[in-house]
Amino acid sequence: MSAAGQLQAMTEALQRLRSGELNAAGFSHLAAHQNELLGTLPPAFGEVLNGLLTRLESSALFSEESCSFSQTDLLDSLQMWLDKARLRLQPPQ
Repeated sequence: MSAAGQLQAMTEALQRLRSGELNAAGFSHLAAHQNELLGTLPPAFGEVLNGLLTRLESSALFSEESCSFSQTDLLDSLQMWLDKARLRLQPPQ
């Protein structure tokens, strides 16, 4: 699958995660295996994504109240990551 296709798959998976159709572990597994996408983006994207996925998996182990960071904020950060990745993949105009 192309980098753009993998980005679309991650975008759809994030929507499913937000709606409760997919759990954090499922999203993390999918996101971590988008090798074409991660290979196309600068290395910093992979580092940031790994940090977000680690926090997402950790937050899934606790209730929202007992976790030191908000799962909603993490999902928003993942959306921002996807938006920035999409911009990187667009050819210059």
